[in-house]
Amino acid sequence: MTSIESLYYAIGEMAYAIAKVDGPVQREERERFHKLVSEELQHGEYLFDISDIIFQILDKEKASAQMAYEFAMKQIRLNSHYVSPEIKDKFIRVMKKVAEAYAPISAEEQKMMDRFNAEIKSIKGDPVFFD
Repeated sequence: MTSIESLYYAIGEMAYAIAKVDGPVQREERERFHKLVSEELQHGEYLFDISDIIFQILDKEKASAQMAYEFAMKQIRLNSHYVSPEIKDKFIRVMKKVAEAYAPISAEEQKMMDRFNAEIKSIKGDPVFFD
């Protein structure tokens, strides 16, 4: 998996964490999430269609929202040299849409969103690797 693919996989994990933080992921929430991924996370000629894989794996492993969050941030930090301002904006926008997919946004979702926004904004990518 390339660094860019790892970033997109990590954001899929983060979306799972945000969707799950307030309880089981509802069918409607999952369907909206899949649509969101295909619309928002297309990168160049690739469509990282990872949402279904991520949800299946994490559901099977019974991963908690916190475990998924920590894994996602670890991957984002590990591949941070590719985290451009545009990628940050896209990832923040996607997470907001995931949280809004099954209204209302819960206090737990908002807390995790705020944490994610602060952590991703603090990452300084390397302009050499930006598109």
